[in-house]
Amino acid sequence: MHQFLHGGGKVNEIPTGTSAWLPGSRPAPPQPLFTQPPVERTPLDDVVAALDERRAKKRSRTEVKRARKPKAKRRVIYDDFGEPLRRVWADD
Repeated sequence: MHQFLHGGGKVNEIPTGTSAWLPGSRPAPPQPLFTQPPVERTPLDDVVAALDERRAKKRSRTEVKRARKPKAKRRVIYDDFGEPLRRVWADD
C-alpha cells in the first residue's frame, strides 16, 4: 500500500449505502437473509445417546483378522540400457 500511495495512487472513499448495481443492468439483490426471529431447536440428546451406544458396541467386538497371503505383483525386467525386456509375476 505504501508503494501504491507514493506512486501516485489514491484511495477513493465511497459513502455508506452506495450500491454497486447499475440501474437497469441487473435485478436488485434479494432481501437480506435471516430476517425472521430464531426458531427453537428440537433437542436430540436421546438420539445421539442411542447412536453413541451402538458405536460403542461395534467397537467392543473383537474381529479375527486372518493373515493374507501376499499377492503376486507384476514387475518389469529391464535390460542394461533401460529398455523393458519382459513382464513377470513376483511374490513380495
